[in-house]
Amino acid sequence: MLDTPSSINFDSDDYPQAVVATRFVAEQEYAETPVHQHHKCQLVLALNGYVKCKIADAIWIVPPNCAVWIPSQVPHSNQVSKNANVCMLFVDPAIEGMPASSCTLSVTPLLRELIAHLTEVEQNYLKHSATDKLVDVLIEQLRSMPTEHFDFPLPAEPRLKAIANRLLSAPEDRRTGGQWASEFAMSERTLSRLVKKEIGLTFGRWRGQLHIVLALQKLSTGDSVQRIADELGYESVSAFITFFKKTLGKSPKQYMKIKEP
Repeated sequence: MLDTPSSINFDSDDYPQAVVATRFVAEQEYAETPVHQHHKCQLVLALNGYVKCKIADAIWIVPPNCAVWIPSQVPHSNQVSKNANVCMLFVDPAIEGMPASSCTLSVTPLLRELIAHLTEVEQNYLKHSATDKLVDVLIEQLRSMPTEHFDFPLPAEPRLKAIANRLLSAPEDRRTGGQWASEFAMSERTLSRLVKKEIGLTFGRWRGQLHIVLALQKLSTGDSVQRIADELGYESVSAFITFFKKTLGKSPKQYMKIKEP
């Protein structure tokens, strides 16, 4: 259940304004919205906690001070962690310079505060009003945000889809690509070819994307690096830190410190 009054029955497409926003504050338990879509594009920003978005054919994680961009009319659902504080920004697709596909955006402290402020004001604002001028600045800032890739692609091919679901339910499973291929009665070469064709990654990189997604989720809720390494099946904390640093350029603690407002 989501308990802020501003989030109740909020439909961005009811507003003629090109940009509107609302805020969701989760209660003690996790909250999830059903699959839906809308005309306006959506930016999901976690002020604290995290959001897991299922968007079309991938699962995305929104760690603190990042945001997921969802284009117009793309089906998606959002799962909000308990005690999370999440801003939802809605942008008319006619506004130029916005991402054409789903992606994760790094968010500066300025953009974060602009979005948070917009959730607190009247959404039926007038043209040339103070809020309208704030929105102009917000959009200019949004256009300049760098993109990240915190997603785990979900392939349509039945065997790969089954492997993806198994990895999601047991991310600590460290079997090799060859072992997975054998279980699904195909050669390792066939599995590699399918993963490359469907996702554009190697099997190892694909599974690594899942581990990054889950690691960011767990770091956002305060789990220790030791616990995360154990739950993802790494032989040691140092092995997990090496993987994380190789992927994101920083150790887990350094990365989360950078993301703090």
